[in-house]
Amino acid sequence: MKKIILLRWLLVFNFAALLPLCANAEPYKIQHLEPANWWVGMKYDQVELMVHGENIGSTLPAIDYPGVTIVHSEKADNPNYLFVTIDIAGTARPGKFPIRFLLDGQEKSSATYTLFAREKKSAERIGFSSRDAIYLITPDRFADGNSANDALPGFTEQPDRKFKGGRHGGDIAGMTQHLDYIATMGFTQIWPNPLTENNQPEYSYHGYAATNLYLIDARYGTNDDFKKFVRKAKQKGMGVIQDIVLNHIGSKHWWMADMPEKDWLNFPDKYTETSHRRTTIQDPYAAPDDKALFTGGWFVTTMPDLNQNNPHLATYLIQNTLWWIEYAGLSGVREDTYGYADAEFLSRWAKIVMEEYPNFNMVGEEWSSNPAIIAHWQKGKQNPSGHVPHIPSMMDFPIHDALRLALSEEESWGMGVIRLYETLANDFIYPDPFNLVIFPENHDTARIYSILDEDLDLFKMAMVYLATMRGIPQFYYGSEVLLTSPKERDDGAVRADMPGGWKGDSKNAFTGKGLTAKEKDAQQFIKQLFNWRKESTVIHSGKLQHFAPVDGVYVYFRYLDNKTVMVVLNKNTQEKTLALSRFNSFLKDKTGAQNVLANKKIVLGESLVLPAKSSLVLELE
Repeated sequence: MKKIILLRWLLVFNFAALLPLCANAEPYKIQHLEPANWWVGMKYDQVELMVHGENIGSTLPAIDYPGVTIVHSEKADNPNYLFVTIDIAGTARPGKFPIRFLLDGQEKSSATYTLFAREKKSAERIGFSSRDAIYLITPDRFADGNSANDALPGFTEQPDRKFKGGRHGGDIAGMTQHLDYIATMGFTQIWPNPLTENNQPEYSYHGYAATNLYLIDARYGTNDDFKKFVRKAKQKGMGVIQDIVLNHIGSKHWWMADMPEKDWLNFPDKYTETSHRRTTIQDPYAAPDDKALFTGGWFVTTMPDLNQNNPHLATYLIQNTLWWIEYAGLSGVREDTYGYADAEFLSRWAKIVMEEYPNFNMVGEEWSSNPAIIAHWQKGKQNPSGHVPHIPSMMDFPIHDALRLALSEEESWGMGVIRLYETLANDFIYPDPFNLVIFPENHDTARIYSILDEDLDLFKMAMVYLATMRGIPQFYYGSEVLLTSPKERDDGAVRADMPGGWKGDSKNAFTGKGLTAKEKDAQQFIKQLFNWRKESTVIHSGKLQHFAPVDGVYVYFRYLDNKTVMVVLNKNTQEKTLALSRFNSFLKDKTGAQNVLANKKIVLGESLVLPAKSSLVLELE
């Protein structure tokens, strides 16, 4: 069995990603050709191939295949690279053909290129939207479905489940085995943290230091495994969002051993860390050097910063995104460290992707509490700077921060739930606030249950807000069974193993074995809430009106046509009586409602009695 596993690994793993070209490398032999395939019938029909091999830059490429022509080829600074742009005309048909590399008329090397047929209606695919609820997974920590790929030769970091910063063995097989569980919980999209190869010496489990952008890390599975995972998720009514990083790579990426061009990286000769001063991009008074340091500085020592001003690199990154969408059948992209990349490049990248897939969706991560900073990047924003954004969605960090403060601090005139009200009042600054992704926690922030001092009632309140507020809700795996973490940032602890994801676990979130009564309660609550949301069109598409909080009670309405949902959050530690006359614009002629969380009907009179630290979701009748 071990021999079979090793053979399978050898077939999918690219040894050239690990080793630099050395002095005795075979001249002209192709080490990498990326992208290795394309599709006929795409709007993006001029593809730039990056060809890597000893002294390959001295050759001239030749293609003899109907409908495919070479537009031009260009040498790089490094003689081991050649950039070849091919045109795939409308007459081209799916098939394989050789690309020959000639020197003085003699063939020195060749590579087989493949054109595939697109899946039907690929360009019309529907991306994630406010109809959906996203389940975020850190794959290494979710479930180990294939222990045979935990430790593989050629990888510098081996599994160590006892180390919270190490590899634990979760994989694509584990996620695939639990698709039914995720669907049953009411989620309709899955966002795994990056699955591309991260052959780093340590801390490689998180996936954000890629060493090969076209290859799934073999410890997770193969490219085909990922494609099958997406297909099986679709069969169960769920889409898959891929986490893509445009800003940086891992320090052990194969490029680092034989850099394509001198300006492929920012600050290539001396480590210079980014300032993380994201305001410099919009700041009309910012010094140019400050802007350059933010976008050009490295994220950390193990993540070299990419220079998207290099036209070949920019094209490479754009094509890589298109390739994964088409290859895997994605329903969305989440782009990491969004504002850290070059702004002009980001605009071009998103524009090209959205032109290829007009109904698609992509969300960018800009970690700022300032709505003006977030809004700057969203499609449709008219920016004084002249920057034209094309990415449809952004992560709503202002709501994230407000929710955690609102439910964890004491109530006063300017603190507590008023923070949610006032943060939401900034929605006028966004081109499309209903397309923002809202979340109480993610893989970079402390677990919300811990922030709320493990108060189950307040946790439920946060989840009700997540499920009923405008936008697209994102839930982090394991919180349905109340996973905890330190309140201060501790990535390894936040990204804890999902109970039951490993053989021998004493607790099992998937079956309920060993869960406490409190954990079972939370899990059932999440299941009920998000399955209700899945069928609630008024939450998907309805308008929103909220009323200023009074005495720690926050009320808002979602309404669409003749459907109305009333949400009441009572943060107080004591029972409150809520007079209903204030809400007559919605409640007149309404005599009853369906209490969604209690699954019972109630009579609407002059007031509602609200238990301490309680949440109400009422479908008005």
